[in-house]
Amino acid sequence: MNTVTFPYLGLTFEMNPTIQIFGLDIAWYAIIIVAGMILAMVYAYCRVKQFGYDFDQIIEVLFFGVVGGIIGARLYYVIFSWEDYQDNLLEIFNLRSGGLAIYGGIIGALIAGLIVFKVKKLPMIPFLDLAMIAFLLGQGIGRWGNFINAEAYGDPSIPCTNIFAMEVPGVDSLVHPCFLYESVWCLLGFGLFHFLSKKRRFDGEVVLWYCMWYGAERAFVEGLRGDSLMLGSIRVSQLLSILLVVAAAAVYVYMLVKIHRNQDPEKIWIYADTPESERNLADMEEERQEEKEKARKRREARHGRQLSSEEVQQAAQEEFGVTLPAEEETDVSHSPEDAEDSSQGSQETSEPESMEEKKEEETHGTDH
Repeated sequence: MNTVTFPYLGLTFEMNPTIQIFGLDIAWYAIIIVAGMILAMVYAYCRVKQFGYDFDQIIEVLFFGVVGGIIGARLYYVIFSWEDYQDNLLEIFNLRSGGLAIYGGIIGALIAGLIVFKVKKLPMIPFLDLAMIAFLLGQGIGRWGNFINAEAYGDPSIPCTNIFAMEVPGVDSLVHPCFLYESVWCLLGFGLFHFLSKKRRFDGEVVLWYCMWYGAERAFVEGLRGDSLMLGSIRVSQLLSILLVVAAAAVYVYMLVKIHRNQDPEKIWIYADTPESERNLADMEEERQEEKEKARKRREARHGRQLSSEEVQQAAQEEFGVTLPAEEETDVSHSPEDAEDSSQGSQETSEPESMEEKKEEETHGTDH
């Protein structure tokens, strides 16, 4: 049980870092991380067409990106904490003990995504613009896993006197809630970039925003933390953050100058506005319709006849989770047997009438 107190706010939290589900101890940290990933994917799904892609095209990117991110985050941590693993290499694969680094995760996800995009022959930079926004959402949520574990707080030797100062187990002094700083900063960035991205001027602009936004925050917060990965006396993540901010700012200034010199002062090139992107989306929609048509023919072949409108509705709901528009109904209150009986009755009625008419004609003919 972890007890975290915010004395200036009068708040105390007692938290069990695990929850038992079907007899298994599941870490809240893992649940929160997965929740952040799911929400990030849902956000990407909702906006993917605004960046020129069909969601079916990026499912593999998301899957391999997550796998590559986990591998990269672990390798990054192990490399800069090698003394903890050099005598027990199997411990490298024990992810339950923790040890993931965010920058390693970003690098691993980028490498995996680049490979998938190369195979699919699609541009990667526009997708990264969307991914960075979604990533800020996932980061902002995922940092609360550190709160449950009572970790990612400031160095006890650096006093914290602001209203959010916190007490954690095993530390006598008040420390900075570094997890809270980063969570709030990431969620603010998510909201800001969500709106600004609708007026982006070139592919990759959001990536540069992310590098400057997150890099600046991480450079500051990393200087407060007491659990930083070190390279000699240098905080690795802090150094990388500073370099990231400087490099991104330089590239951004270069792109703004290029836009100013361009014939179109508003923007240079957005993949989502190109004929290539329009063809890509149209082709994916055509493939989807073809798959639906093939599925319909397979269903008809199984039934050995053409399906009724009700059966088509039911099959569409079962296979695709969609409801087709209802067709106009005709009067089918009489069965085929009733229709046949009705026609026979009409014929029987007409026969006597025609015989009566014939007799009357004969009678009139005799009178004349």
